[in-house]
Amino acid sequence: MNEIVPILTALDYSVVLPFIFLAGLIDAIAGGGGLISLPAYWSIGIPPHYALATNKFSSCCGTVFSTVNYFRANMIDLPVAVLSAVFALLGSWLGAGVALRLSPEFLNYLLIVLIPIITIISMLNKNLGHDDRSHLLKLAYRLILGSLAGFLVGFYDGFFGPGTGTFLIIIYSAMMHYDFVRANGNTKVVNLASNIAALTTFWIAGKVYFPLAIPGAVCGIAGNLLGSKLVILRGNALIRKIFFLALLLLFARVIYNVFS
Repeated sequence: MNEIVPILTALDYSVVLPFIFLAGLIDAIAGGGGLISLPAYWSIGIPPHYALATNKFSSCCGTVFSTVNYFRANMIDLPVAVLSAVFALLGSWLGAGVALRLSPEFLNYLLIVLIPIITIISMLNKNLGHDDRSHLLKLAYRLILGSLAGFLVGFYDGFFGPGTGTFLIIIYSAMMHYDFVRANGNTKVVNLASNIAALTTFWIAGKVYFPLAIPGAVCGIAGNLLGSKLVILRGNALIRKIFFLALLLLFARVIYNVFS
């Protein structure tokens, strides 16, 4: 399929770049930034594959900086996060292969039911992500759960995609008893590995539109730096609020997929 990228005007840049910054900000705090940036790319006429690739470039650059900030602040359980990232890459590869053979449309209908349930349970459970009790679990147990979480969410990312980081935060906090801050830090390592793998594929295919990708990366980095700094300063309370916003954005995206 031949996709033609339009010549962008100053107005196009003024429309899309603030949304890329906002996406980086939200992504650094609770995941789900792509739910904001991708529609912005599409709104100025960037074809789907180029939009995905260019978004991966800015997202990957931004995630590097937020990950470094979380690492410096000692907010990452590194052995668990790295092993989760390895299994996420495997799961993503398998998920992408399955997506080539099966339609992911049924996931839209499943998520219409699951997202409200997840949101209600999270809102009722005031202690979810409040305290870090992961140290009460043995390291071997955390590694096994982290591997399983990485594989399952990686498969989802390769098969369908939207809200991957947000779902990882849910699993890390609900199943492994991390607080939202450390769950988010772990998630960034997994996201970074997944983004690098996807970006490499898109780059080789020549789908990254650098006239927009480079200024987009600057905005994405700025958003991620600000978002990660806010998390370090304000912690779980901030993540909890943005977390519900990310779920709302994901639900809106799924509704749009079903009825468009």
